[in-house]
Amino acid sequence: MGGRLKVTYLVSCGVQAVESRARALAVEQSVEMPVAAITDAALRDGIVGRVDAIEPAGADRFAVTIALACATIEADAGQLLNMLFGNSSLHDDVVLADVALPDDMAAGFGGPRHGIAGFRGRLGAERRALTATALKPQGLPPAALADLAQKFAAGGIDLIKDDHGIADQSYAPFAARVPRIADAVREAVRKTGRPTLYVPNLSGDLDSMRVQLACAGAAGVAAVMVAPMVAGFATVRTLVTENPDMAFVAHPALGGASRVAPPLLFGKLFRLIGCDAIVYPNFGGRFGWSAQTCRALADAARAPWHGLAPSLPGPAGGMTRERVPELLDFYGPDVMLLIGGALLEAGPRLIEATADFVAAVHGHDYVKAVRARTSIRSSP
Repeated sequence: MGGRLKVTYLVSCGVQAVESRARALAVEQSVEMPVAAITDAALRDGIVGRVDAIEPAGADRFAVTIALACATIEADAGQLLNMLFGNSSLHDDVVLADVALPDDMAAGFGGPRHGIAGFRGRLGAERRALTATALKPQGLPPAALADLAQKFAAGGIDLIKDDHGIADQSYAPFAARVPRIADAVREAVRKTGRPTLYVPNLSGDLDSMRVQLACAGAAGVAAVMVAPMVAGFATVRTLVTENPDMAFVAHPALGGASRVAPPLLFGKLFRLIGCDAIVYPNFGGRFGWSAQTCRALADAARAPWHGLAPSLPGPAGGMTRERVPELLDFYGPDVMLLIGGALLEAGPRLIEATADFVAAVHGHDYVKAVRARTSIRSSP
């Protein structure tokens, strides 16, 4: 694979030092040795990173763009992250801000296999925003998780995912938990007549996740969740490639530990390696991201980019039903709003609270319809 990709870093330093810092960055992210010691002219010209641009980006801060050789990455998802920010992530004055890829490199990674259109097709939702929630807390046995899932589905929710802390623990093993929850969701769907996706969380090493995917597929599950920063980019890309019929939801765990700009990490790189939907912390919740960051992330996930399918943005993290109109105005219809704990606080009114959330997103009253068409009731 020839050509170069352009990588932009935000470097904090004085104006007198920025040119030398930029040159050092280009070397650090390519050959990691004194260029003068490289005697092969072809290697110097073809592999050594080049400073492409230096632009002011605030007080004592500069946007430094480095051109890196595509041949050092090819189609290796782990190597992509390594070459973009491997050593330089250890410099506390550098942030990985953006990347511009050649078309052939992006095509080599492939992006999402399903994306927004895939989720819409599975759920029969052609134009509206989607709704999602999470099974919590970790520590519950399979029967209790299945009961929660059945109630969420009875309320008409589109997608029910495991909390990311639910793994393959002895109190709720994946092989025992997933079929039971999937059956409970199917039972609710049979009564409501509305599709609901259950999305179990993958955990462990690559071999463990392969076993879990086989279990999920056998249980009739059509989507799974994985945390790319925990599992590794190469692992996620391998699983996406091996399971073309399965949709993948990305969880943001450890995404804030990387000093990679969220619109790039979540909106572009997670999309590049094949994540069909991307959960991330929304502004105004229990995390500190700004509205500007969330807007840029959602735009990066959905915008035309090298012909790749768009990923579905999933803002989450302390969201409430009262904010639904605001968030729909902010994001538009190509979004999946995720409310977890705020629904669970409803306790015995969980079905009704879920239906009210769904009604707010759909734009008309589902609560009476839910009560009329299903015999499932919240526990007193």
